[in-house]
Amino acid sequence: MADTSRRCAVRGLFLVVVLAVGCGVGDVPGDEDDARPQIALVMKSLANEFFETMAEGARAHHAAHPDEYDLVVNGTRNESDLAQQVALVEQMVASGSDAIVIAPADSKALAPALARAQAAGVVVVNIDNRLDAEVAAEAGLDAPFVGPDNRDGARRVGEVLAERLSPGDEVAIVGGIPTAFNAQQRQAGFEVAMNAAGAEIVDVQSGGWEQAQANTVAAAMLREYPDLRALLCANDNMALGALAARRQSGREDVLIVGFDNIDAVGELVADGEILATADQHAGRLAVFGIEAALEILGGGEAGDRQTPVDVVAAPD
Repeated sequence: MADTSRRCAVRGLFLVVVLAVGCGVGDVPGDEDDARPQIALVMKSLANEFFETMAEGARAHHAAHPDEYDLVVNGTRNESDLAQQVALVEQMVASGSDAIVIAPADSKALAPALARAQAAGVVVVNIDNRLDAEVAAEAGLDAPFVGPDNRDGARRVGEVLAERLSPGDEVAIVGGIPTAFNAQQRQAGFEVAMNAAGAEIVDVQSGGWEQAQANTVAAAMLREYPDLRALLCANDNMALGALAARRQSGREDVLIVGFDNIDAVGELVADGEILATADQHAGRLAVFGIEAALEILGGGEAGDRQTPVDVVAAPD
């Protein structure tokens, strides 16, 4: 376990750091005299309902286990703010956090900062988006991954779509940030399902995980491909953007699938406006990572853990 005296000694300095540069979007560390291990949850954009649900799940778990650990929750202001997420990691180390549970915005760029955290005695647990194994190894980082099989989940969502397609139908993929491992895996899963169905993937573009960017991308695809039959979106924020583009275009025949099962999309799936999404149980995902961190802090060894993904589809 990281030394508690180290954590207490640096918290005064950390408060100065917070006042000087800010702590992102999230919670402030607790009482400096608290002897419980402090776990920092560092996520991507809390403007994304998926990560807000993840944060709520973590807080609920902490409320049910208040004597076991202290929790600090932080997130960036948008999905692609790598510099802010690196700063959050460094701030959590400076605050004396004993463990960092992180959903990295980028699979490569966060590895050096996390390696430095680990070298400082902080336990690191990687959730949601797997860090690049080669880059992590080069940085000297050895952190367990706790998260879903994104490729398999996307493949199964794609198979729901495939049931509505005919061989030769044109489809397009609105992907996440290309350097994110989960974006790569979801694209790969979609491609497997579409190739098996004999569909033609006419375009693949990044929507940057963001609704507005995906709306622009999807609108351009709908204009360029008049025979387009489906848009496969690598997260639900982008599926909402694609849906707005479809409504604007009047192309109600274009099918849309997403990934995450945020509440807004779950309702649209139930209504049949979005065909399917993947539920990776955001409310439990951070909890799985916190439990792994507590196990390591208690002297155990927590290896990689695959978490569940379920497909949610519109009624027939």
